[in-house]
Amino acid sequence: MGRIRQTYIKRVAIELIAKYGDQFTGDFYENREKVKQYTDLVVKVGDREKILYKQMLNRIAGYVTRYKKRKRQSALG
Repeated sequence: MGRIRQTYIKRVAIELIAKYGDQFTGDFYENREKVKQYTDLVVKVGDREKILYKQMLNRIAGYVTRYKKRKRQSALG
């Protein structure tokens, strides 16, 4: 059995997909950069980025990736 994601993670990911759905792909690392861009989980400090909630960022990006792959798979089959 797999792990169950928190409702907050799912809600944020689905909201991001609803707003910026065409921006996300099936690649985790690209989605991670997009989640950084569209959420407040990252703060600019001078010329650098400071990730406030790294684990949450990764979980949201992972759920977005899984969601997009599942939608693409269901559209094909």
